[in-house]
Amino acid sequence: MRHGQRSQRLSRPSDQRKALVHALVRGVLSHGEIHTTLTRAKEAQRLTDRLITWGKNGSVHSRRQAFRVLQDRTLVKRLFGDIAPRFVDVSSGYTRVLRLSARRGDGATRSLLAFSRLPVTQPAVPKAPKAPPAPKAPKIPPPPRPAPQKTEEEAKKPKGLFGGLRKLWARKKPG
Repeated sequence: MRHGQRSQRLSRPSDQRKALVHALVRGVLSHGEIHTTLTRAKEAQRLTDRLITWGKNGSVHSRRQAFRVLQDRTLVKRLFGDIAPRFVDVSSGYTRVLRLSARRGDGATRSLLAFSRLPVTQPAVPKAPKAPPAPKAPKIPPPPRPAPQKTEEEAKKPKGLFGGLRKLWARKKPG
């Protein structure tokens, strides 16, 4: 029986399972979505939602907890600066798992783990027009190389593997 067991084993030892789930979460935070199996997506969803909750908190302790999972300072900054502010008015359900077709090799149920909200677009602020780029100097192609001149000896040498044998088997024309 599974009394008190809160996570799937994913057919791995605990250290490999932890590394797998952390890698999936890093993928979700950096790319916005990942394609994986259903069981793995559900496990990664739990940790991703927890990280976003820490991101909404914004304390130093929360940042340290998030770094313990992500092991990447830029992802922690992105989590606390870009991703978590999207979900300020929501208390849970930051990610969703959508079922996809079965995987072709072994028939495992594939799924998509993605954020439940699209990124908030920044208001359009008119930017100053960029200066046109400086014109580039035209590329001048290098002069063509002259073809190497063959000597008389090289011209008489047989070409290829059977070049010399053709002369042996050639029929002499009556003449």
